[in-house]
Amino acid sequence: MEDGSARRATLREIAEAAGVAVSTASRVLARSRQGLPPSSEAAERVLEIARRANYEPDAQAASLRSKQTHMLGVLVPHLTDVVLSTIYEGIDRAATELGYQTVVANTLDSPDEQRRRAELLLSRRVDGLILGDAHAGGPFLAELAGRGTPFVLVSRTHDGFDSVTADDYAGGRLVGTHLADLGHRRIGIIAGQPYASTGRERAAGCVDALAERGIDTPRDLVVHSTFDAEGGRTAALRLMRKKRPPTAIFAVNDMTAIGVMGALRDLEYEIGTDVAVVGYNDISIARDLPVPLSTVRSALDEMGAEAARLLVARLRGETGDSPSQRRLPTQLVVRESSDPTVRTQGRSDRIPRKVSPERNGIPIQAPTRPRGGPTG
Repeated sequence: MEDGSARRATLREIAEAAGVAVSTASRVLARSRQGLPPSSEAAERVLEIARRANYEPDAQAASLRSKQTHMLGVLVPHLTDVVLSTIYEGIDRAATELGYQTVVANTLDSPDEQRRRAELLLSRRVDGLILGDAHAGGPFLAELAGRGTPFVLVSRTHDGFDSVTADDYAGGRLVGTHLADLGHRRIGIIAGQPYASTGRERAAGCVDALAERGIDTPRDLVVHSTFDAEGGRTAALRLMRKKRPPTAIFAVNDMTAIGVMGALRDLEYEIGTDVAVVGYNDISIARDLPVPLSTVRSALDEMGAEAARLLVARLRGETGDSPSQRRLPTQLVVRESSDPTVRTQGRSDRIPRKVSPERNGIPIQAPTRPRGGPTG
């Protein structure tokens, strides 16, 4: 980058010259405009390069900063998704406590719709965005950062940007360990959509935990699907119609797992005995299903609240320059869908008893074929 160039330098060029991420350069410059000193040598380098290049921020972003509305825009993939609606409740609660209001928009998990809805919210002069629909490999997040738009990702993460998520890899490991300890050796995974970090990390954690116990997960046992009951049903039918069907299925969210259980019922398998099922997130209905669903509990409300607090802290210049990626702990909740030996205590969660010696670690045979047999 040449000093005194007639062409206006972009934020991306400033970041590349300083050897930092675009999001980091954006935060450094935002802190500087608020009169805050640089917090690191990298920050000093960004400021010096920007000064030499006569860098000027995007006019729209500057307007947003100088005329705060105390409104936060929230993008979710589906308003009907109970997981995202619970996260949104946490966002709205924390935002209200901090003196902000929220407005939510539905993107249908479409990158084009995400862009359109984000631009609409920004045109309404929201102070920043919380995005629950990040797509891996998509250009839009880098574009937002390049314009200096403050934003935080929630539920899904992406390298180089602020995010608040569950520790999904660790949660997947909990599932793999649980199923291996019950004796399962052939485990199907319904991994969601490949562009979502949630499904990728949960599936990877499960596969790695199984591998550490000498259990291979063939590629044909990892199936992608939509994050809903219909997707789970379709994927389960694919898995269970194989010549060697799995004895257990891990679905990377609870609604998908509910679809799996419906398919198993229709195929006349006994859930938990013939085929174990584990979901993820522990939505409110999970424990009240005809066969209560084993699942990984994630702190959805707190996840949303933390995302709102992080964004407001960014807006107020109370954070450092580097991206903050917060991962909240997860907990395995064992119910009858994976271990029929557990018993209910009142209306509380199912509490697992010690697994009986004849099941613990003993390989479970493939389930009996349903009527009509497998198709391939």
